[in-house]
Amino acid sequence: MKNIMKSGLMLTAMASAPSFAGYTIDINDDQKLTFGGYFKADLRAIDGDIAYRDFWVGNNVVKEDTTETRFNIRESRFNIKYQHSDFTGVLEWDFYDDQQPTGTAETVTGGHSLRLRHAYIQYGKWKVGQTWSTFMPLVSIAEALDFGGAHVGQTFVRQSQVRYTDGGLELALENPSTQSGVSQSIPDVVGRYTFKGDWGQIAVAGLMRSLDDGGDTTKADGTQFSYNIHGRIKAYGKDDFRFSYNGGHSGRYVSPGANIHDKAVDGDIYDTQAFTVAYRHFWTENLRSNLYYGAVKIDDQIGADGKRTDRKQIAINLMTNISPKTTVGIEVGNYKTESADTNYLQLSAKYAL
Repeated sequence: MKNIMKSGLMLTAMASAPSFAGYTIDINDDQKLTFGGYFKADLRAIDGDIAYRDFWVGNNVVKEDTTETRFNIRESRFNIKYQHSDFTGVLEWDFYDDQQPTGTAETVTGGHSLRLRHAYIQYGKWKVGQTWSTFMPLVSIAEALDFGGAHVGQTFVRQSQVRYTDGGLELALENPSTQSGVSQSIPDVVGRYTFKGDWGQIAVAGLMRSLDDGGDTTKADGTQFSYNIHGRIKAYGKDDFRFSYNGGHSGRYVSPGANIHDKAVDGDIYDTQAFTVAYRHFWTENLRSNLYYGAVKIDDQIGADGKRTDRKQIAINLMTNISPKTTVGIEVGNYKTESADTNYLQLSAKYAL
């Protein structure tokens, strides 16, 4: 960890990102196009017994005595929004299609493939297309430099769906596909209700999946239920506290990669317990820190090492806006599995369109 800190101090001044102004084109009185997104440059260094990743997820490969540093810009993204009266269409991409680039993409050309993030249309109370799952608690995610924060304890799914929203109530039918190798025919059903006030917001969400094991008794079969409770509570001044708790038979929805194949016992997806907590404190108007923690436990899932799934991440950062649209920061943290752990340091600079 000392080596990482020394590298971070020497390289802080080198983190930079190109900048361009976002803009809106008024086609006529009823139609307009808006171009947005951000440019982000990251320097990331790790030191421990887990293989390098640009960001931690719920399943990271053990690789002893790994010390590695990389630069990347793959979180950068751009989006296009078309508006026509009450109709809105959104497209967004980033550069995470190659999850862990190797070969010339990493060592010679620096080329990365586009990945579609969002593609949806919205009209009134209806939204159709690909976007974050209705089950995903966006408001509880920490402001982190490590992309997405503590994925290990979060619901994290982006997929195609049909969603209806009326005030605090959201109802959706979503993509039922699994990586179990068995075709599914009944959409996943999600319901969420959000309570808002001057104090912040809290929401409860439920997920129901109806799965077919295809005749394979080792797969999940029948109705599977899971839930989450999440929120963001205002604290002193501009500070806030964020939290989420996930329980039940969530499978691929929670802690991405931890049980991506919806592994099951007696027809039920392994019971998963996961949570995140985060506190954001403002030192000045722009200078702020975020302390966050996330963890997941899947007692029925036993790895090749004979240990039950038990993973966690903790991190703290310091960031500031050096201009209204430019943010720079530093973050240090630790990711730990049931078999290994690693420390990491990340420096980031972001310019928002």
